[in-house]
Amino acid sequence: MKAFVEYVVKALVDHPEQVDVKEVDGERTVVFELRLAQTDIGKVIGKSGRTITAIRSLLTSAAAKNGRRAMLEIIEPEDSRRAEGAPPPPSPEGPAEGPAQ
Repeated sequence: MKAFVEYVVKALVDHPEQVDVKEVDGERTVVFELRLAQTDIGKVIGKSGRTITAIRSLLTSAAAKNGRRAMLEIIEPEDSRRAEGAPPPPSPEGPAEGPAQ
């Protein structure tokens, strides 16, 4: 199933060399963590999420044949969230105190 996910995703993206699929096995569930270039995430998700939904449906069917459940998650790089304007994580020291007015 991992090879299937890699094959399909690499065919969709502009940077197939950056596609990485990690398989995390559970007792009855397997989770596929998909990492890819930030610019390719939209291509894999597709318009209104149709492409990723189709991939997940095929993956679910293949897993059911083996008596398991499968999930596909797109893992976004941590630095990409900050680049989009998200606030930085809170500092461990707590909120910064400014000068008293």
